[in-house]
Amino acid sequence: MALACGILLTGCGRFTETFQRGYVLQEGALEQIPIGASQEQVLIVLGTPSTVATVNGEVFYYISQKAQRAAAFLHQEVIDQRVVAVYFDQNRQVRKLANYGLRDGKLFDFVSQTTPTGGQDLNYLKGVFKGLTTL
Repeated sequence: MALACGILLTGCGRFTETFQRGYVLQEGALEQIPIGASQEQVLIVLGTPSTVATVNGEVFYYISQKAQRAAAFLHQEVIDQRVVAVYFDQNRQVRKLANYGLRDGKLFDFVSQTTPTGGQDLNYLKGVFKGLTTL
């Protein structure tokens, strides 16, 4: 009986389910948004943001999470989570783009290849990532 269950579970690995939640960033989408682009251009390229914040100007956040599970009765394992942030100046033009994710257990910006430092924005992003992992 134990051998039969083991073989059955081994076979389930081939039927891995992948779950995508939230925003799906299209290949090359961030390259279509230059610094100085208008807020309307961002909405055309990326669509409606997951949430909007007003931290030293307006910020659009596009939030996503990817998870997998090997079988229907197993828990999902988060394999990637991202927050694309588009920062605007007072004239509603893009001043900065960031693609935040987790690397080595730390919040990491994949666009500038840096980890953000303290401040209101970092605290907000930490809360978003903490909230995503509890889904």
